Amino acid sequence: MVANGLIVVVTAIHVYIVFIEMTQWNKPLGLKAFGLGQELADKTRVLGANQGLYNGFLVAGLVYGLAADSGAFKVFFLACVLVAGLFGAATASRKILFIQALPAALALIAFWLGF
Repeated sequence: MVANGLIVVVTAIHVYIVFIEMTQWNKPLGLKAFGLGQELADKTRVLGANQGLYNGFLVAGLVYGLAADSGAFKVFFLACVLVAGLFGAATASRKILFIQALPAALALIAFWLGF
């Protein structure tokens, strides 16, 4: 099923986001990913880890949706990813629209179309 493949992609993106936010926030990878200076990243490291934890909940929901083949879980957590991506694009960085929101939207469309 195409939708499940796209959900796996969205999940993998979020696993990577969790990794960066929770372990790399104030390291070169995190600094580059989020465009932060070292001083600000050091001061906000705990906030980054907190964001990572919440992204981990999205991962958990998507994994459960796939494992249980639960359409309701898939749609709910994809919608959460989409809303988070739209909010992030509006408030933090436009690239979030393409990295987070677009893959979730494509997965939702594929799911609704039965692909």
